[in-house]
Amino acid sequence: MKRIAVFLAVTFGLTWAYEFGVVYPIATGGLAGVPAVAAQLATGAAMFFPALGVLITRLVTREGFKNCVIKPRGFKKSLPWFLVAWFGPALLAFVGAVVYFLAFPQDFDPGMATMVATTQQAAASGGAEMPVETIKMMLLAQLPFAVFLGPALNIVTTFGEEWGWRGYLVPKMATHLRIVPTLLVAGVIWGLWHAPLTIIGHNYGVGYPGWPFAGIAAMCVFCTVLGIFLTYVTVRTGSCLAAAFGHGAVNALAAAAILFSVTGGNPFVGPTPTGILGGSAFIVVAALMLWDLHRREKASTLDMPKAGLPNDVRKGDVPAEKAGTQPVR
Repeated sequence: MKRIAVFLAVTFGLTWAYEFGVVYPIATGGLAGVPAVAAQLATGAAMFFPALGVLITRLVTREGFKNCVIKPRGFKKSLPWFLVAWFGPALLAFVGAVVYFLAFPQDFDPGMATMVATTQQAAASGGAEMPVETIKMMLLAQLPFAVFLGPALNIVTTFGEEWGWRGYLVPKMATHLRIVPTLLVAGVIWGLWHAPLTIIGHNYGVGYPGWPFAGIAAMCVFCTVLGIFLTYVTVRTGSCLAAAFGHGAVNALAAAAILFSVTGGNPFVGPTPTGILGGSAFIVVAALMLWDLHRREKASTLDMPKAGLPNDVRKGDVPAEKAGTQPVR
């Protein structure tokens, strides 16, 4: 519990201090002349703080770096779940978008007219002219790029989060709580960690009814659902790298469905995965994964990665091998 407290204090303290002290001035115009790309990089840099929290906690508490939940258990056993982490989010985002557009068919635009017009205006403001067909080809080309390369390109930043959340916090909490409350509490913690960015419009915008608390609550729900998925692939591979790839896939495809939306959708509804309909496939799969983790725990076959020294186990636990069962990996 001490290590959990230190990790959360360091991670929240550093992240919120950085976001209020650096990101807020950039986002609100307090720092003039900052290019848009630099502003995006400054925001993305916050993703490294959970990993920094792990490093500081392990050093301060003299825990060391044994069992860092990075190395997969075995290539053959882990590969299918790495593929799930890599391609699963794209499939779930696609299904969620289909659900949204079936519910709101008037918002579906296969010709991407709204996005094409927006891109044309942006190009014209820079003194360039782009034909409609060229813009369509450019927009559509982003989709396979995001599916096949997005997880790898984004892992630079997503590992910073996943080594902290799925590689450290969740395994530590699981030594004190059962798996269901562990993932529910960890999801809320992860959502609250995003609160400063949610307040200034990250994922849900600003000015909506109930701002910013409705957005923070929605982010906690989204993080809980996504956290279950990322924990499941971590458990099945024994490595938080799977979660980092899955997180990278979500980041790469989060806004893809907006290409085909007339209005741009509603972040609380869809077609992006942050909405209740856009994220419906994620919700269903996360519920099934949570049930399976609970089932394995009851059967003493849940092989939860251990983020720490060998003595970091729940008091009174009997290893599965000694209990006459074999861990399911």
